Amino acid sequence: MTFEALGLNTSIIKALTDAGYTKPTPVQEQAIPAAIAGKDLLVSSQTGSGKTAAFMLPSLHRLAGTDPVAAGKTPNQEMQAARARGERPRFKAAQPKMLVLTPTRELALQVTTNTDKYSVNLRRLKAVSILGGMPYPKQMQLLAKNPEILVATPGRLIDHMESGKIDFSQLEILVLDEADRMLDMGFIDDIEKIVDATPSTRQTMLFSATLDGVVGNMARRITKDPQVIQILSAANKHENITQRVHFVDDLSHKNRLLDHLLRDEALDQAVVFTATKRDADTIADRLNIAGFSAAALHGDMHQGARNRTLDSLRRGQVKILIATDVAARGIDVPTITHVFNYDLPKFPEDYVHRIGRTGRAGRNGLAISLVNHAEGMNVKRIERFTKQLIPVNVIEGYEPKKTSSPARSSARPGGWKPGDNRTGAKPGQRSFSKPGAAPRKEGGYKGSNPRSSDGARRSYGDR
Repeated sequence: MTFEALGLNTSIIKALTDAGYTKPTPVQEQAIPAAIAGKDLLVSSQTGSGKTAAFMLPSLHRLAGTDPVAAGKTPNQEMQAARARGERPRFKAAQPKMLVLTPTRELALQVTTNTDKYSVNLRRLKAVSILGGMPYPKQMQLLAKNPEILVATPGRLIDHMESGKIDFSQLEILVLDEADRMLDMGFIDDIEKIVDATPSTRQTMLFSATLDGVVGNMARRITKDPQVIQILSAANKHENITQRVHFVDDLSHKNRLLDHLLRDEALDQAVVFTATKRDADTIADRLNIAGFSAAALHGDMHQGARNRTLDSLRRGQVKILIATDVAARGIDVPTITHVFNYDLPKFPEDYVHRIGRTGRAGRNGLAISLVNHAEGMNVKRIERFTKQLIPVNVIEGYEPKKTSSPARSSARPGGWKPGDNRTGAKPGQRSFSKPGAAPRKEGGYKGSNPRSSDGARRSYGDR
């Protein structure tokens, strides 16, 4: 299958070719023709499967074939004309033709960046991001250009809707990207308010890791006779990602083990996930003191600081990113070879999203979870969700002195015992730890008590 065979506009095909796209992914093969045909879509597809192109390419194809705005002037041009006549200019609400809702600022910016790449040969189409952390004057300037495509987080979008800055009467396409995540973050009321403000004639596309439960109920309410697409591929199981568990006795043991693992010669770039924002800052500081190039990323950071951190990561200036779940959503950096769960996530779905930061674009990756002995049942929940056993790994010199919980030990007949030197790797499998590395002094870097995490919606900074 080729992009040409999907029936896309030739200008879009050229942009894809120039960007190095060779053939569509499975989700793109199914979603693009259905979307071009005008169908509502419910798509279950994991991060990294190419879903942004799956909804944006057919939308650009449709918008490229529509006539320009009949009025001929953008709100910005009308304001300039009013000034020239000596009148006080009035802001005219933007009337986008496409709206993409995303759970986080990072994902919104990624969608906008990809849209610019796909539409580089479609000069008339503009895409802008409206999100928390961006100054209101800047957003007003963007809306004054009357962009055809609006990518937004729900909180900030509601602000502009309520102040009359956005009018959805001309909207043709509505996309909910990572709908499950938006509902987890408490955006359901905002989403329903936004949907109610759009025309019933719109085309609706909803993308989610799962289409069950609350997501499925909402999807049925906002779509009409949708085509359901469920992508069950090796990528969903992360078969290209080696997964391991290391049991740790206490905080000191965890920190010394993390330090050792981060010195792996095979590590190019890594993401270390923590449960709290404060721990992300603390660990980043400690790692920098220890000689690593590290930076934190979480919801309490100003948008400018978050953008600079992500740019440094993409340029390779930051080797280790310490992040909370929400802040890391949408990060697509192919050179991330390792993911570390310094703290296990609360939900198995978050584990899948976390480890998906590595193994991008068909590459191999390594995901390591540092687990307290009492957390064995949490690992079992992840294994039941992913339908995969995660091998227990032990590194000589860093063995835990305690034993794992009975629930965890029973998952592996015989389990492991203190003093075992087995690594959990298959015969001939390369080691991901630096051979002969000397253990660090007892104590490592300190400070990782459970604190308030990125839980409440407002703490994500999306307003």
